[in-house]
Amino acid sequence: MCGCGGRRRRGADMPRVICLAGATATGKSAVALALAERLGGEIVSVDSMQVYRGLDIGTAKPSAEERARVRHHLIDVAELTEGFDAARFARLAREAVGEIHERGRVAILCGGTGLYFKAFREGLGEAPPADVKLRAELEAAPMEELLGELERRDPATFGRIDKKNPRRVIRAVEVLRLTGKRFSEQRADWAGEKKGAGVKDFFGLVREAGDLRARIDARVEGMFRRGLVEEVKNLMGRGLAENQTAMQAIGYRQVVEHLRGEWSPGETVELVKVRTRQFAKRQMTWLRRHAKVEWVECGPGESAESVAGKLAAKERIEHREGNFL
Repeated sequence: MCGCGGRRRRGADMPRVICLAGATATGKSAVALALAERLGGEIVSVDSMQVYRGLDIGTAKPSAEERARVRHHLIDVAELTEGFDAARFARLAREAVGEIHERGRVAILCGGTGLYFKAFREGLGEAPPADVKLRAELEAAPMEELLGELERRDPATFGRIDKKNPRRVIRAVEVLRLTGKRFSEQRADWAGEKKGAGVKDFFGLVREAGDLRARIDARVEGMFRRGLVEEVKNLMGRGLAENQTAMQAIGYRQVVEHLRGEWSPGETVELVKVRTRQFAKRQMTWLRRHAKVEWVECGPGESAESVAGKLAAKERIEHREGNFL
């Protein structure tokens, strides 16, 4: 739980925020849904791709039925023609949490975008907003050229950045050019901001490697059965291929490449499985490095309700005399 309190003691009304993270396919969304129903909460999606309208199947976006059961926030808040970044997420997430608390509900932040959790909890330092003209110029530049510039001007960031993630590389170079300051220096300012005052740690779901792999494979196969290829075909006419951020969503880029003749249907499915496993590994690495997470084991076949029960039994959120739960 993000340490924003949440208990009423002696008449005090202390708002509650619970953070639930983990790799893709660990079952976060289902657990958050069960937890929200148990605690009287609403869910704030912490997912950099679910913000886009139309990216439904490939992002495992909550269904209409699930959203009818529990109110969700920060889903379908951007068009494919728009940019969306951590700064916008943090602003919208804080607004959503404030509204949730005004209704006397529990805010459950759930997702796998570690940078968005960090932005919500700690702020974004003095990094400037994206510059449309410069961003377009950088997106057109060869990645080797951008990495070379980053290595020369900001070796600290170059040493730790995900060099296979164009969006991160472009942003780091963009900040360099706009401010003349190294991206690593501005990120270091985050710890001093403490936008999420009192935030200490949060929960993360973890599964045994074989179990997670099986869940990823089943999830990817299910997405293709439900019509991922047709979804991508429709989205290409709405600007999907031109949105560098949305094209980072696992599955969408690979299907676009398939539609361009680069992969067969079978190769595409297997490639998406591989990319999803790689992404899950990166998510866990990021969380272990950058966040103080209280990990919760999920057993093979264990229900979302069972895992939600484990969370509800944790000391920070269990029922105690004087609590409002």
